[in-house]
Amino acid sequence: MPVDVDPARFEELVGDALDGLPDEIAALLDNVVVVVAEGRDRGLLGLYEGTPRTERGQYGFMEMPDRVTVYRRPLCALAADEDELVHEVRVTVAHELGHHLGIDDTRLHELGFG
Repeated sequence: MPVDVDPARFEELVGDALDGLPDEIAALLDNVVVVVAEGRDRGLLGLYEGTPRTERGQYGFMEMPDRVTVYRRPLCALAADEDELVHEVRVTVAHELGHHLGIDDTRLHELGFG
């Protein structure tokens, strides 16, 4: 049976995942915002929208931030309990921020973030 946490608690879990990033990874994040959305009950867990750091050319003047969206409903539907949800949120946040850093899906899967 899936776990269901309220939106405020889910935002805390995403915040905890961000706070738990290693300092050397957090230092590489540049002009990126992480937001929470409901999403559909099943489907996409997270989404990165933007230009990966490895593909940026002339950069640094009035660009909108890259955006990572973490979807509450599909992550809750995937998890059997809150501990599993915490794990899945951390993996999803790391996966999407990996795209921001220019890491492709194949490599993210190899690293255990897929």
